[in-house]
Amino acid sequence: MNMFCFQCQETAKNTGCTTKGVCGKEPRTSDMQDLLVFSLKGLSFYSHEARKNNIEKDDINSFIFRALFTTITNANFDDDAIIRYIKDAVQHKLAIKHELEQKGIKFNRDEIPFAARWHGYTIDEFERTAKLVGPLETQNEDIRSLRELITYGVKGMAAYGEHAENLGHKKSEIYAFMQRALSATTDDSLSVEDLVALTLETGKYGVEVMALLDKANTEAYGNPEITEVNIGVGKNPGILISGHDLKDMEELLKQTEGTGVDVYTHSEMLPANYYPVFKKYDHFVGNYGNAWWKQKEEFETFNGPILFTTNCIVPPSKKSTYKDRVFTTGSSGYPGFKHIPHRKDGQPKDFSEIIEFAKKCDAPTEIESGSIVGGFAHNQVFQLADKVVDAVKSGAIKQFFVMAGCDGRMKSREYYTEFARQLPEDTVILTAGCAKYRYNKLPLGDIGGIPRVLDAGQCNDSYSLAVIAMKLKEVFELNDINELPISYNIAWYEQKAVIVLLALLYLGVKDIHLGPTLPAFLSSNVANVLVENFGIAPIGDVKEDIKLFMEEA
Repeated sequence: MNMFCFQCQETAKNTGCTTKGVCGKEPRTSDMQDLLVFSLKGLSFYSHEARKNNIEKDDINSFIFRALFTTITNANFDDDAIIRYIKDAVQHKLAIKHELEQKGIKFNRDEIPFAARWHGYTIDEFERTAKLVGPLETQNEDIRSLRELITYGVKGMAAYGEHAENLGHKKSEIYAFMQRALSATTDDSLSVEDLVALTLETGKYGVEVMALLDKANTEAYGNPEITEVNIGVGKNPGILISGHDLKDMEELLKQTEGTGVDVYTHSEMLPANYYPVFKKYDHFVGNYGNAWWKQKEEFETFNGPILFTTNCIVPPSKKSTYKDRVFTTGSSGYPGFKHIPHRKDGQPKDFSEIIEFAKKCDAPTEIESGSIVGGFAHNQVFQLADKVVDAVKSGAIKQFFVMAGCDGRMKSREYYTEFARQLPEDTVILTAGCAKYRYNKLPLGDIGGIPRVLDAGQCNDSYSLAVIAMKLKEVFELNDINELPISYNIAWYEQKAVIVLLALLYLGVKDIHLGPTLPAFLSSNVANVLVENFGIAPIGDVKEDIKLFMEEA
């Protein structure tokens, strides 16, 4: 095998990519990402031990967030950037180890995992070691499965935590758990039962990090509100901003004000249109295009520059004409794309280069017109609570379907479009994440003025859906969240969806249908644990699944 990666839903044959990633990741990039995760686990070992001795390093906490984020699917394809993170991880590891030793805290070699002992310095050392530290090096299939499930959950936490941190919101307990969990995946003394418990604890902290991000976003930009989002275009040149980071969005809008350059969102940035603070910018036109995987065609017609703030990057084809128009920032990166550096000393990022580039471009080519409605995060839904409750009590709304999660390229994802289309007219879809692009432009109508698709926002806004469910449980005076008329049919793609799933399991949600396929990194025994304890099930035939859900209602 040239490589091995099975962290995303589209992994080859639903077993693992072994020659090149379906995402476009080259074998060397995969190796370097494996080595970076390995290095961060070693750093986490020392950081966890340091915390036991009242030593906490803010720079290490932030570094682990950012570095883990680069290893999420479609975030960073730039080997040089990943190698810099590896080198920094080694330096952080040596520094904290030295500080511990200076305080008289020493370890027997047998107590230190290979990930903590390893200190490579050269590219040759990196490449040799990378071949020894991938997922398959854990021989026991069930231990491997649980270690990867925890690691991917922590990767998702890192993504959400970094967004919150960019807005000045931190929580030491989250840093501590992430580093303890990463370190635990190197501990050969832990049993399957130990790792199952740690997996559920990962879900607990998943809820905490999503709550932290929700607080960060709403304190900075206000609570999302019902919004008709323009999907047409204006006459000025524009910048298309993709990814998830709202701090980047804010700084770009401020710096483009009065320049004659418009700003459009793409894919997971669509929910930025729902925040009151962003609406004050007249040059914020609306949303252009659809989910991330359609970017090859949509970037061509946009005509102006594109800014990736996070994942999801699709490598451009050799024939693409937009390659010189793409910029990255934060944890995202791709060879040949211009990278805008991180903030320094509390100063905003400098977007002047992309703005000057945009001024010379044509206005976007219109690919659709009209509008779509969103902004149904928990605060907005609570304002509609009486109306929603009355509709449920009267029977106008029989069932809610949580269809949050990710979109992707596979033809099998057409299932979600057909599922939404064929749902009975007395049902409402609760959604968050780019999965909504499979049905958010369908003419599904409303129920007494309540739209049948309620979009809470980005994938990290899945927290809103959990809060809404808990509120409904309280309103209807139920003892169990599973007694609510809510069914879960979730699509997943990458590691942020993993932490959302673990968070739902921690909250006690059962009978979740997950698709288009169950994760390849789940061993049969681990999958059975999820099935037996939580009722996790794969998707099937649209009509049969709808019938099953409605019978259970």
